[in-house]
Amino acid sequence: MAKWVYGFGGGAAEGRAEMRNLLGGKGANLAEMSSLGLPVPPGFTITTEVCTAYYDDDRRYPAELAGQVDAALVAIERIVGVRFGDADSPLLVSVRSGARASMPGMMDTVLNLGLNDRTVIGLARSSGDERFAWDSFRRFIQMFSNVVLDVDHHHFEEVLELRKEDLGVQLDTELKAEDWRAVVAAYKKLVEKRTGKPFPQEPREQLWGAIGAVFSSWMNQRAITYRRLHSIPEEWGTAVNVQAMVFGNMGEDCATGVAFTRDPSTGENRFYGEYLVNAQGEDVVAGIRTPQQLTVAGKLAQKSDAASMEETMPTVFGELAAIRDRLERHYRDMQDIEFTVQRGKLYMLQTRNGKRTAKAALRIAVDMVREGLVDRREAVARIVPSSLDQLLHPTLDPKAARKVIAKGLPASPGAASGIIVFSADEAEKRARGGEKVVLVRRETSPEDIHGMHAAEGILTSTGGMTSHAAVVARGMGKPCVAGAGDVRIDSSNGTLSVRGTTVRAGEAITLDGSTGEIMLGVVPTVQPDLSGDFVELMAWADEVRTLQVRTNAETPADAAQARKFGAEGIGLCRTEHMFFDGDRIVAVREMILADDEKSRRAALAKIEPMQTKDFVELFGIMAGLPVTIRLLDPPLHEFLPKTHAEMAEVAKDLGVSAQEVEARAAKLHEFNPMLGHRGVRLGISYPEIYEMQARAIFRAVAEVQKSRGATVVPEIMIPLVATAREFELMKAVVDQVAAEVSQMSGQKLDYLVGTMIELPRAALRAGDIARAAEFFSFGTNDLTQTTFGLSRDDSASFLERYQQRGIFEHDPFASLDTEGVGELIEIARERGRASRPDLKLGICGEHGGDPASVFFCHKAGLDYVSCSPYRVPIARLAAAQAALGGSLKTE
Repeated sequence: MAKWVYGFGGGAAEGRAEMRNLLGGKGANLAEMSSLGLPVPPGFTITTEVCTAYYDDDRRYPAELAGQVDAALVAIERIVGVRFGDADSPLLVSVRSGARASMPGMMDTVLNLGLNDRTVIGLARSSGDERFAWDSFRRFIQMFSNVVLDVDHHHFEEVLELRKEDLGVQLDTELKAEDWRAVVAAYKKLVEKRTGKPFPQEPREQLWGAIGAVFSSWMNQRAITYRRLHSIPEEWGTAVNVQAMVFGNMGEDCATGVAFTRDPSTGENRFYGEYLVNAQGEDVVAGIRTPQQLTVAGKLAQKSDAASMEETMPTVFGELAAIRDRLERHYRDMQDIEFTVQRGKLYMLQTRNGKRTAKAALRIAVDMVREGLVDRREAVARIVPSSLDQLLHPTLDPKAARKVIAKGLPASPGAASGIIVFSADEAEKRARGGEKVVLVRRETSPEDIHGMHAAEGILTSTGGMTSHAAVVARGMGKPCVAGAGDVRIDSSNGTLSVRGTTVRAGEAITLDGSTGEIMLGVVPTVQPDLSGDFVELMAWADEVRTLQVRTNAETPADAAQARKFGAEGIGLCRTEHMFFDGDRIVAVREMILADDEKSRRAALAKIEPMQTKDFVELFGIMAGLPVTIRLLDPPLHEFLPKTHAEMAEVAKDLGVSAQEVEARAAKLHEFNPMLGHRGVRLGISYPEIYEMQARAIFRAVAEVQKSRGATVVPEIMIPLVATAREFELMKAVVDQVAAEVSQMSGQKLDYLVGTMIELPRAALRAGDIARAAEFFSFGTNDLTQTTFGLSRDDSASFLERYQQRGIFEHDPFASLDTEGVGELIEIARERGRASRPDLKLGICGEHGGDPASVFFCHKAGLDYVSCSPYRVPIARLAAAQAALGGSLKTE
């Protein structure tokens, strides 16, 4: 019989940490902590395989599941000594999700399950606290109704707020037992009004309703969005964890909290966390109340007057600190832990590898190597390559003027400026329109995930350092200021006000997530200083990787930036980008309008010295490293203006009639220019263009070699080749120019001539092309377009739908299609190297900076990848992880 349920508790467990694929991260770690003898309330895990079976069988459970759940409930009852549904002393349970990858707040949770009109009286009697019992019941009704019965939680909040108004109180803690009893009665009426049925009283009906809701939440919109953002496969599914309740809301000797074994923002080795006295765990994470610091040091750092747990519960804090050390040594990684204190006794509810910023991840990895917890290779394997993007962008200029209007908690580091919006939908809409936005909310909820992703930064007026906003923002690398209590947010009127200053929707603010400061307007930024832990870990990565990393660059500024980030050459210099500057565009347009070869050569002669100067600068910056230069690729009409007014202006500059410019533009017009007169086809039609470019390259080589005494070996790339004959004709042009420049300059010129593989035919006929070509660079942007028959510029409108329907796992222009495009690359490699064993291979589309694509390139046996300057460190780290033979680190 298949085993669908695994129990834990009482110092033993049927599962272990290595079983996270089956038990989910939460279930596997609860089992592990139980086996370690830590104080874990007993429970059981329904496996991820049930989730898969549930969806495969039209939302029906396996036949054996009910019996295994009943047996597991009996095991919990035996450990805790109370029975599920018993009217006198009831067992209450929590029902939580637990996927193998951490998805904080994305799926559903139900606490206090098992309460009804009879068991609430038993709970009051057994606990000796009637107020606590009715408070727990109202929490359960609200949570269960929202999660299982789909009654929005704001309806319950309205009922509660009206009750507090009637009583003349402000805080939940001011309500007495009889008040909560009245609230419960009102909640039940609300449920019946909204659903047409009474609130369910039978505990087993409640349990299966909650289990079904957790499995269903795997497919809710926020979970789908989170999976898409973090590349989590749908087929993984989620587990369900059912666990005996322990209560942090039974009085002043009770508490609940969330902690990290190290600072998740900076990586500093200090105990970091928050707690709330007389509360349940959801109160901390949801940001409903602003919590207190765990430690005295944390309290002082936050300049808080509220007592720390270290002061109010010193004995329990000591136990928690000891468990912190034990868990970190056991897992050899920074842990995110959740705990509850019930009448002075500590219980552990969760541990998992903690979400952290890239800066913190680097520091933790390097420190743990120094502490002997991990070795260098494991440290390299632990960093999420894409997370390095957080470190590579500007921070606020310390010298810039700033008007600070308020300060909150520095929940996620970094700087963000943008116009304020008050809803996630508005954030997404405006960001799609190209605007930079800051999402402003009283507190965020899992439903806001799409807006948080779209925003530059997040500001909340409530919540703490471990609230939903803080945890999710850190995971995304978004700056976040949380718990800005002085800020008054009026989302209905679209205003943010603080101490007499009002900012309206559409006006800009700046957040500093490292200090918690909120500023008016846009504050200037400065470039990052990459040193210390970053440099050390990247050096370890470079020791193990075999794939070279180059950059796509054609300006001196980009080339210099890429060198600072560790680029080992230029893999793509797009010469056409150089044509758009100042005087050059006039000469280029003069060349396009020319009626004969003589006139074109005269115009090209004006461009050549400018191109030569560009190449001299690039060769100097690259200091002997390889530079791959792509000859002119786009169709000529791209260099002509589009409107009548612009054409008239160009005609005036060139001394010709506007009609002449318009006639030439019309003649060059193409219905499908991507597949038209471009690339090598231009070189075949107008060889003088490629001659000029080759001459500029070789004259620059000769000049640099003569002035600096350094050998320069350019790699000249012919674009959009489909046949061997096309390539051979253009290579002959390049070789002839090289010979002429060598003779005139007296310099020996070493160079390579290769091609860009952008067409399926070129990949299939790679053996023929490689007889003359000395390198291939896969232009994966165009190769993806021509393989799929997709326009990169026009497909965005439906690609998301394709991903939602499971047609595409990801956007093929963002991450390489390894099955189709990847197979063409492998065919070209195999056939090309059969003709020329030393054929150099690389890719130069933006896929070169995508970690998953870098993994493929390593596996496919390529020599290098090339990407934009700011993605060079990401590619270096991904290449190292690929060389280590493990899987790509994505979370």
